[in-house]
Amino acid sequence: MKRTDIWCKGGLLILFVCLLGMTACEDDLPGAIDSSANYTVLESVRIINTGENGDVVVEGMVDEETKRVSFPRIDTLTNFGNLTFEVEVSDGARLEKEIFDVKFEEGESETTIVLKVVHEPRFREYLATLRLKVPVYGADFTKPAVYDYSANEMGNPTYEAFTGMVTRGTGFDGEHVLIVSRGGTGVHLLDVDDLKNNTINRIPVNTAGMNAGTFLWNMGAQVNGHTYVVNLSTSAAQPVRLYHWTNPSQEPEVIANILPSNLSGAGARHGDNFSISLDDQGNGYAYWISMGTEVIRIQIQNYTDVVDQRVINTAVAYGQWSSYLQAANSEFSLVTGLDKPIAVVSSSGSVSYTMPAAALPTNATDARVIDFNGERYLLVVTVPRTGDQVGMLQVYNITVGRDIVAALTSFSQRTNKEPVYQYLINGVTNIAPASQTGFHIVKDGEGNDEKLMLYGAVTDGGFAIIEFPVNIEED
Repeated sequence: MKRTDIWCKGGLLILFVCLLGMTACEDDLPGAIDSSANYTVLESVRIINTGENGDVVVEGMVDEETKRVSFPRIDTLTNFGNLTFEVEVSDGARLEKEIFDVKFEEGESETTIVLKVVHEPRFREYLATLRLKVPVYGADFTKPAVYDYSANEMGNPTYEAFTGMVTRGTGFDGEHVLIVSRGGTGVHLLDVDDLKNNTINRIPVNTAGMNAGTFLWNMGAQVNGHTYVVNLSTSAAQPVRLYHWTNPSQEPEVIANILPSNLSGAGARHGDNFSISLDDQGNGYAYWISMGTEVIRIQIQNYTDVVDQRVINTAVAYGQWSSYLQAANSEFSLVTGLDKPIAVVSSSGSVSYTMPAAALPTNATDARVIDFNGERYLLVVTVPRTGDQVGMLQVYNITVGRDIVAALTSFSQRTNKEPVYQYLINGVTNIAPASQTGFHIVKDGEGNDEKLMLYGAVTDGGFAIIEFPVNIEED
C-alpha cells in the first residue's frame, strides 16, 4: 500500500472521529477568546452598615431596563464616609468598588453614585440614588401635569394668537390667562379650567377708549383677578397708560396716564415690557424699563390707587425685553434682561447682588421667586433671540440662604446648577422675543400648600401651564 493511501485513509478516520466527538477536537484547537459569557448583571444590592450604629441593612431595587437602583431613605446619622455595598452578580463578576465616601451638597437630600459591575473585559454601570431620611418639602417635579398651547410638539397646537409677533404680552393668575394681542384676536382672557379640558373659550376684554400710543395695547399682567394692560409709547410726547379691569366686559379704568416729557429723567420709549408686583391687598409697584437705564416706577395701593410716580435708574441698561419683579416675601426685586445676569435690587434700583454671568443662562428673564411648601424656587423663561437660544421655562431650587441675596449667592457657588424642572416652549429665535412667567399656589381646606402651578409664554412660541403636586415622603 502506498504511503499516500495510508495518510488518506488515516485522515478520513480522524475526520470521522472528530465528527463524532466535535467538542473534544475543538477543545484541542486554539481559537479566539469568547467573552459572550462574561455577564455583568447586578442581580441584587444592599447597603449593610447604615444607621447611627452601622447595623441597619437597606435593600436596593434594581431596574435592569434603566440601569438604575433605588434605596429606601437612609438615616442621616449614617457614616456616609464608609458606606459598604454587598451585591449578588453574574458568576465570575464583581463590584469594582464596595466602599464609598458619599457626600451630599449643602441643602440637598439626595445624590447619585455609580455602581460598576466588572467581568473582564466587560463592565456595566448602574446609577444608584441615595436619599436621606428627612422631612420632604416643596413640589414633586417628577409628576407634572402639562397643559400645553405652545410650539412644543408634546401638547396642543400653538395658540393661534402667537403668530406674526402680534402677541408679546400675557399674564397668568391661576384662574385666567391674559392674552394681549395686537392682531385679530385682540385683548382677551382664557379660563384655566377650560384650558385644562383642551377647550378655547375667549373672554373679550373691552378696549373702548384705549386710544393712545404707537400700539394701543402691547403688554399686560393678570394679578389676583385684576387685569392690567399697557400701551406702547415710542416717544416722550406719547402718554404711557395703565388700564385696569375687574370685569372684562366693562370699559377700562385708566389708573396711570404719564407723559414722559413731563416726568423728570424719563426715557423716550416705554411699553416693550411691563412688570407689576402686588400683595394680596393690591399694594406694591409697577415698572416700565426703557431702552436705557431709565425706569418709570409707580406705587399702587388697593389695586388701582397710584400714590407715587417717578423715574429710577438701573446700574446697566437691560433693554426692551426685561423685567423688574419683587421676590416673594422680600423687600428685594429681581431685574433681568435678555443678555444680562440677574441682579437683586431695591425698589429704588440700588444693587445688592448680581449673579455671575455663568450661573444661569444669560437670556433667562422674567425671574420670579416662589415660596412653596417650605422650599424656595427661582422661575425664569429664556428668551430665544439669537443663535441656538430657545424659549425654555426653567425652575431652580434656591432654598439654601436666609434671604434672596444669600440664596442666589449660595446657588451660584454650587457645583450642580441644573434646573429641577424645565419645559421647552419655543425652539425658534425671533426678533421680538418678549417672554413671561407666572405662578399660582393652590391651598387645601386648612390653608396648606397643595399644588404649584407654573406658567411660561414666549412671542410666537405660545404658552404652557404646568401643575405639580406637593412633595410627599415615599420610599
